[in-house]
Amino acid sequence: MAVRLYEAKDHAAAYLQYRVAPHELISRIMGFMGEKTPNQFELAVDVGCGSGQGTVLLAPYFTKVIGTDISDAQLEMALVNSNPPNVSYSQCPAEELPFASGEVDLVTAMTAAHWFDRQKFLVEADRVLRPGGCLALLSYTMDMELECGDISNTLNDICKEFYAALLPFRNPYIGSSSVKIYSDMFQSCLYPDKEWNECLRVKHIVPLNGYIGMVETFSSYQKLLQKDPAEAERLSDDIRSKLMSAMNVSSPDTEVTLVVKYFYWLARKPVILTG
Repeated sequence: MAVRLYEAKDHAAAYLQYRVAPHELISRIMGFMGEKTPNQFELAVDVGCGSGQGTVLLAPYFTKVIGTDISDAQLEMALVNSNPPNVSYSQCPAEELPFASGEVDLVTAMTAAHWFDRQKFLVEADRVLRPGGCLALLSYTMDMELECGDISNTLNDICKEFYAALLPFRNPYIGSSSVKIYSDMFQSCLYPDKEWNECLRVKHIVPLNGYIGMVETFSSYQKLLQKDPAEAERLSDDIRSKLMSAMNVSSPDTEVTLVVKYFYWLARKPVILTG
């Protein structure tokens, strides 16, 4: 990876506990793959796999799934996860994948590609993909929303306070907009068969503490935590208290609907016809 983060063990453990798995996106990826080659696929590689929440979702569709990551701590958490027998993990940079040219059916990166050396990664993904193989990159915007009856707007005003407080700690490598990063990567991909999807709203029922915990896994929160642990804790406690007050509840385990806004793009490597 061009930027190394998520390597502390406690951060990796929180990542495994709180990050949501993109079930709906997997079905979109497999639908795109099945349009041209509807057979059972051999090998999927999930790059920047983290603790493996997305990696394991690929298992039903492939003979073998390999998650790769640069972080020892993340891969340790991935191995703690409940893994199907056809899922394994490998430590390597995103730009140096340990696969032969043309060996891979699917290369995917789930909420990770913005940390890569993006052009080198695209070249490497092209190298390992077989003709007709697919590349799938997905992520989501930071401005997740909460839904709870007629107080959703109030809750989201509080959420915006959380995001605004973390904005100064956003890593400059990803700039002000992750969407632009992925859009630029999409534009630079020369595969003619590709599609861009700006927003897919996915809803999850989570405890209020689950929402707080997820935001705390963001790199911007982790940067604040390193700089000023007391301020980071105060911020989380303040947002939690405000949300509980708005909901008129006494327990942070009270469930709420979390809306995650995904964006993603899919591309198919051309098949070169001969003869």
